[in-house]
Amino acid sequence: MRDSELAEIRKLPLFCSMAEENFHVLTHAAYDQTFPAQVQLIEEGAVADFLHVVVEGSVELFADWQGRETTMAVVPPVSTFILAASIMDAPYLMSARTLGRTRIILLPSVNLRTMFQTDPNFAMATISELAASYRSVVRHTKNLKLRTARERLAAYLLTHATSGRRGASFTLPVEKRLLASFLGVTPESLSRLMKSLQDFGVNVDGQRITITDPSALAKIAILSPQMDGPDSNGVTTGIGLPDVNLEPKESPKYPIKTIKEAKLSLF
Repeated sequence: MRDSELAEIRKLPLFCSMAEENFHVLTHAAYDQTFPAQVQLIEEGAVADFLHVVVEGSVELFADWQGRETTMAVVPPVSTFILAASIMDAPYLMSARTLGRTRIILLPSVNLRTMFQTDPNFAMATISELAASYRSVVRHTKNLKLRTARERLAAYLLTHATSGRRGASFTLPVEKRLLASFLGVTPESLSRLMKSLQDFGVNVDGQRITITDPSALAKIAILSPQMDGPDSNGVTTGIGLPDVNLEPKESPKYPIKTIKEAKLSLF
């Protein structure tokens, strides 16, 4: 494993406070592997033998039941997933597959559990990650149950235009079919919902989204920290999609700030 990759992993909130010797023990038995697109990495119900770290590419977490399938999250680099199952020695609750060429570092779950009992800083970081993930799942569930489909889409788009300035423009970080599944609608319904938001300042050009009237969109979304977050400490861990880089569309003297990079550590 490359030293640069170990350094990137070391920066993650889950590992940054570990004792150096414990981090070396944890990563000594790790190995990395490169997968092509559309390779299923794990299967729901299987034993969680490894904690996965995405260092390049991206991974879709999904679930299926009776012929129906839904996207739970998309994990960007550098991020971990399947933490809870690894710590609990429990079966996976979701499946995972690569969306493109992806490099994964696998950390044996048995070593993870040993470090949880050995290193108090790592134990506290693990508890914090799992607590943040739990709160994210509650928010996502509330979003699905309490908002209409159009309100969910409006809230998703508005949270990516956090500056509140006219002309906020960004490219959707995932394919529209994945966004539709994450929001609990069909791709066809998502297309209709996008069109329905045109009168509220949403311009769509392929994957490019431009928000020309955030105040109008806000009247539909009605954002709430209890449903949309983030928490006061700025933690963004949990169920979700990758963040995007906002690009200024109007005057360059009013730059739009980039949303803080999400670090996911999921079930």
